[in-house]
Formats: sequence, C-alpha cells, structure tokens
Amino acid sequence: MPSLQITQDLPDRGLFRANITSRLGARPIENATVRISNINDPNIVIDEITTDQNGQTDSIELAAPPVEYSLEPNDTQPYSVYNIQVSAPGYETQNFSGAEILSGQTALQDVQMLPLERTESDTAQLYVIPPHTLYGEYPPKIPEDEIKDVTQTGEIVLSRVVIPSAV
Repeated sequence: MPSLQITQDLPDRGLFRANITSRLGARPIENATVRISNINDPNIVIDEITTDQNGQTDSIELAAPPVEYSLEPNDTQPYSVYNIQVSAPGYETQNFSGAEILSGQTALQDVQMLPLERTESDTAQLYVIPPHTLYGEYPPKIPEDEIKDVTQTGEIVLSRVVIPSAV
C-alpha cells in the first residue's frame, strides 16, 4: 500500500538502469540482484531486478515528480530519491542511499563489486549520495567582493598578433 501512495504523489516516471561489474578485471556480474526501496522506509521494496550476462539490468520505470518542477527555479525538489541495494553471490553487498530519479530521464548506476575473499568482513558498503546543494542543509556561501582587485603581473599583452620572423 505505501508504494501506491508514492505513485499517487509522483505522477511522472523516470527510468533506472544498473551496470554491475567486478572490481577485479571489470568483468560483468551475471544474476546480481538490484533492489530498489523507498528512501524513507528501506523495508518497502519497490522493485527487484537481476542483471543479464553483460552485468546490466533492464531499464525500469520509477515514480518521479512532474518535469515542470525542473524547468523553473522553485522550492519543490524536481527529482525523487531511492535506496539501491546490489548483491551477488560471492561479492560484497553494495548499498546506495539517495539515488535521484528525474522525470523522463534515465539514471545510470555503475557498481563495481569486490569479491568476498578479497574483503576482511562480510559487511555491506554504504555509499550516501548527499542532497543537491539547492535542497540540502549546507553552510552559506562565503561573501566575496563584487569587484576584484586586479594586480599587475608584469606580463605584456600586445594589442595585435605578432608572428616572429625567425624561430
């Protein structure tokens, strides 16, 4: 039921596709599971897809805000945010929090997975994608002078191009 509410609040659709490879040798990982979940409640799985022999998933549609939100500056966030979990047998699980989906656009997630025998523990890695600077809590910009003092560098700038006669 919660995923139905997400769809009603976000009438447009954006696409998501993942490319999963091994960090060693960049070989594609077949049958890796990509789980997309709600950013507010990771227990609500929206979709689950697997990779093909090339390590790529099919493009899937995900709910996104209307494209009009991104055409003009406003306070409404023009993209939806999801959690992505990638797991494959014999590889360390990768988690991405904050994947952005824009209406009518394809979001690509490249994932390089590390084999379990190369890691010291079975813990999953978490990558947090921070909010866009327009919508996140960031410190204010440091004020700058509108007119910068231009100091002389000692270089000479000619008013026209001069081609030397001998090189």
